[in-house]
Amino acid sequence: MSQQIAGPSLTVVTHGCRLNACESEEMRRSAVAAGVVDAVIFNTCAVTSEAVRQAAQAIRRVRREKPGARIIVTGCAAQTEPERFAAMPEVDHVVGNAEKTRAETFRALTCPTRAPRVLVSDIMAMREPVNSEAAAPTGIPRAFVQIQNGCDHRCTFCVIPFGRGNSRSVPAADVLARVRDLVERGMPEVVLTGVDITAWGADLPGQPQLGRLVRRVLREVPELARLRLSSIDQSETDPELLRAIADEPRLMPHLHLSLQSGNDLILKRMKRRHSRADAVAFCREIRRLRPDIALGADFIAGFPTETEAHFNDTLSAIDDCGLVFLHVFPYSARQGTPAARMPAVSGDEVRARAARLRDKGQTVLGEWLGRQAGGTIVAALERAGASVGAGASGAEAALPARTPQFAQVALTRVPASRADGDNVLARVTGSDGRRLLAEAIL
Repeated sequence: MSQQIAGPSLTVVTHGCRLNACESEEMRRSAVAAGVVDAVIFNTCAVTSEAVRQAAQAIRRVRREKPGARIIVTGCAAQTEPERFAAMPEVDHVVGNAEKTRAETFRALTCPTRAPRVLVSDIMAMREPVNSEAAAPTGIPRAFVQIQNGCDHRCTFCVIPFGRGNSRSVPAADVLARVRDLVERGMPEVVLTGVDITAWGADLPGQPQLGRLVRRVLREVPELARLRLSSIDQSETDPELLRAIADEPRLMPHLHLSLQSGNDLILKRMKRRHSRADAVAFCREIRRLRPDIALGADFIAGFPTETEAHFNDTLSAIDDCGLVFLHVFPYSARQGTPAARMPAVSGDEVRARAARLRDKGQTVLGEWLGRQAGGTIVAALERAGASVGAGASGAEAALPARTPQFAQVALTRVPASRADGDNVLARVTGSDGRRLLAEAIL
């Protein structure tokens, strides 16, 4: 993901996750308040080597386009590879993840000659509470609220703990205050996000769990129309969260799981905390509790030592788990991780398996969408005035919307009185393989 938050003399370019999007908004506020001008801030991602390469490429392009701007590089790639970005002549400052949301960092950057060129501290030493003020603007009636940062796990392929540090939680009262503020300003939908949100609360007094936080948000902010969760680790899911999924209608029926593989040996070599059987059982239980739920998952294609048989286990796990949304990563060796020292799968085979996984994902999504033809849905308008092309008849412009299961909808015959965020009752006329085609029921 890449997006820009632009102002008259300041642009924040975000790569990577929803958490980065939240922090980009906080950086923008701090930079504007401090008076940072004529600058481009890159908030980078380090999840794959390709993400780091793309960040460097984008920096070079912006330097050509804006030769007079100051370029400030931060985010996970800056944290894990500060020397790489410091060596780039296009870069003026490199700022670590611990420093990027501190107001004093941007006050220092108002004086370029005095600000250090590299300001990156030891992220593992960071113990201070997470900044909970940030909420990511999306251009649609949905906001991301950070509830947690960092990760205490050490999956063998992952460099993110070294970019984010250990798990740190936002206190429940701060989360509630942020959600209330958003709702009071007219936001109908909130997504709770972080690096490992099912670890929320382990470092707080009494060690509350995510299910308890979800219950409090829904109970204490009754005006909130829709609550969603970002990616979760099913091995950490607590019983109260399962009960909330089952009986809280405002908690949307959509979960995205961190599965990564469908083969037990590969999962063990990844140092994951679940087996294939665990994943299948979890998905079956979730569908029993909430029959209308849609499930998605992350998968890594071509992990070191993965054979064709291992990969086929992953393909079949998609069906066994009943998944409809896939997020596929070709394996990318990250320096310093245990997986980088394991026998590698050839690059051509990694790319081929990633393509096969994506094809499988398109197939299961298309089949799931197709089964909804002729049915009735409730779709939330995302941009009431923005056409997304022709409707099912090919003659009428459609508006973008989302179902509770997070399926995209191209919605026609929407009354002009409807606004962003409104729920619209609609009849599904078909799909184009990636989104539902539907007509509003007047």
